[in-house]
Amino acid sequence: MNGRRALIAALVVLVGVVGARAGYEGRPAHSLSPEGLAKVSDYIRNEVATGKIPGAILLLQQHGKPVYYENFGVRDVATEISMSADTIFRLYSMSKPITSVMAMMLVEEGKLALDDPVSKYIPAFAGMKVGVEKKGEDGKVGLALEPLEHPVTIKDLMRHTSGLPYGYYGGGAVRELYAEAKLFNRNLSNADFAAKIATLPLVEQPGTVWDYGFSTDVLGRVVEVISGKTLLQFERERLLGPLGMTETAFFVADPAKFPRIAEPMPEDRNINPTTQVRDIRRPATWESGGGGMVGTVGDYARFAQMLLNGGTYDGRRYLKPETIALMASDHIGPETRIARDQNYYPGASSGYGLGFAVRTSVPAGTSWPLGEYRWDGVGGTFFFIDPEDDLFGIFMVQTPSQRGRIQLALKTLIYQAMGR
Repeated sequence: MNGRRALIAALVVLVGVVGARAGYEGRPAHSLSPEGLAKVSDYIRNEVATGKIPGAILLLQQHGKPVYYENFGVRDVATEISMSADTIFRLYSMSKPITSVMAMMLVEEGKLALDDPVSKYIPAFAGMKVGVEKKGEDGKVGLALEPLEHPVTIKDLMRHTSGLPYGYYGGGAVRELYAEAKLFNRNLSNADFAAKIATLPLVEQPGTVWDYGFSTDVLGRVVEVISGKTLLQFERERLLGPLGMTETAFFVADPAKFPRIAEPMPEDRNINPTTQVRDIRRPATWESGGGGMVGTVGDYARFAQMLLNGGTYDGRRYLKPETIALMASDHIGPETRIARDQNYYPGASSGYGLGFAVRTSVPAGTSWPLGEYRWDGVGGTFFFIDPEDDLFGIFMVQTPSQRGRIQLALKTLIYQAMGR
């Protein structure tokens, strides 16, 4: 325990301690039991010992202070350098909440509206069509292009109802077009990326289906158009710099930091059959707002605490509390009649807000909190924010293949440690 106390003390310096979140009403929060946390540690330690992951970091922060922090294993089995708080991870889709916050800053300033058509900022979107598979008289299935019933809006981008999929082979004609476009493997500027994707058909009519895909990447381009800056420039000016997120970027520019990069196990580097985890040592032109960021546990902790505080951190306001509440509300509930695609990642007990999954019902056999919001990355990282308990958690690891299994097991153990 003395070692853990030392690690927590170090992280307090790294992350910075701020007060409990604004609007915390003093209702009794569930606390984490030492016995429960010991099971959490044992679980992660076993994942390392059995060779499933090289190493990991888990931070749990409640009432503005770290209550659990531990490093496990190594950054990379090739170097055997121990995992530490300054380790740099590929965040992948944990980039989405950051991009969404940038967009909501512009909404608060009146420079952007959720109901704006995307074509207001990216004119090529006005000409987009929906691809529909139809069987011809000869019995062969072809792709017909149908006009939009409603334009793609900013809200569609934020809640993944734009009809812009990620695309994969065998997932239908439109998705195969996206797969063939190899958008993940093209190092385009955000402007060129948006122009390229506007030449492809949508997979559904906008506003009809939650379908995970490139929506937040297009949102990043909208932010650039309005701000007149690259996405990273605007993020550093308005969020990353003021928050002290100095390690968060789209690649690791300084070779001296290369040894700090976490790597997955050598046989666990495939995101999908055609895409490996990105080499973040190489400069990137594409500032992917949907999946391109890298960062540390301390950086993301500052961001998470700002959200949990209702938009403030260390005396500075980034967003209004009502804006955070809007983002963390379900925007695809039954009243919207929005369907859910076959790979509905938030899960049966959750809806989706403006950048996060949002828990809308309690999983059977648990008392997990309603209103918890969260997201994860395909590289293995995940975070969750639990306003009811004034708590957030961040798990940093690089393991594309084991991430879903580990995330569910860890969340279960953490909430069991809270009596939930």
